[in-house]
Parts: sequence; C-alpha cells; structure tokens
Amino acid sequence: MTDFDQNLGPLARLAGTFEGDKGGDVAPSVPDRGVAKSPYRERVVFEPIGRVDNHEQILYGLRYATTAWRIGADEPFHEEVGYWLWDATREEVLRCFIVPRGMSVVAGGSAKADAGSFELAAELGSQTFGICSNPFLDAEFKTVRYTLKVTVHGPDSWSYEEDTVMQVKGQDELFHHTDACILIRR
Repeated sequence: MTDFDQNLGPLARLAGTFEGDKGGDVAPSVPDRGVAKSPYRERVVFEPIGRVDNHEQILYGLRYATTAWRIGADEPFHEEVGYWLWDATREEVLRCFIVPRGMSVVAGGSAKADAGSFELAAELGSQTFGICSNPFLDAEFKTVRYTLKVTVHGPDSWSYEEDTVMQVKGQDELFHHTDACILIRR
C-alpha cells in the first residue's frame, strides 16, 4: 500500500474499476406506482483525486462514475457521478453525488481508517448530510432518507446495500427503493 493509499483510509481498496452482474433493484413501477424488481449489471470507476485542503480540514478522495444496465438492456437505467472522501481527523467517510434525474446527495458516516465496512446516511432537510431534488421528484417521489452500507471483501471485491426511502405521491407508507450489488475489480 502506498502513502497515498494510506491517506484514503477505508476507501483505499476502492480505487480502480469494478464490475458486477448480480445487482438487484427494487423501485416504484410506472405508471401504477407498484413495485418493479430488476436484476442489473454495473460498472464503477474510482479515480484518486489527491489531497483536498478545505481550510483546516484535509480530505483525500476518489472521483467516481457509476453506470447500471438492466440485464439484457443496451441503454443504462441509472448513472451517477461524484466523490467519495475521507477525513482522517474526524474519521468520517463522505459521499457526494448527483444523478441526471435532478437529485443530489451528500451522505456521511463514521469509520476507522482500516475499516472493512462502513455506513453512510443522508436525511431530507439536514444542513450537513442532506438530499436535494428537483420540483417534480420532490412532489412525486420525495426522497426522505438515504442509507448505504459498504463492505470490502478483499483487495479485489466489494459490495453495497443502498436504501433510498421515498414518499411516493398518493401512497401512505414510505417506499424503500433498494439496490444491492457485488463488484469485482477489472
């Protein structure tokens, strides 16, 4: 492990390109607003960005891009870009991302530098780890909470479980839009 890798804390083993074809997506279906379950494949590329000086705060991070395709489909159904950041002083992992549906999330959580797993969360209305959506999404599919659990299985594999909790217009109960995938280094 290089000095730079050590500066990335629990994110160090994520640098590189990963793919997986055993993803599972549970989302609201259109137009009936029921439940759609879709298997998917995914590609995630993490590129180290080096040191980020934010006044007294020092961050190290990874720029990333994710693309996901339903199994058998040529066009992606999901894309996102952003940053995963490590704050060693605060022992905090941050994930800042945007999806081209007009939504952005800044999620965070505590982790030790050598952690093999960590969890991040964001809440609607939070001034620190929060969620912002365009007016259509806010009215029709309001995201109220986002959680992510990451587990690193070794130098060449990691997995995640993601829960985007939504208030779907016309439904009393919150909807748990979930995604999970195992990714292997390529």
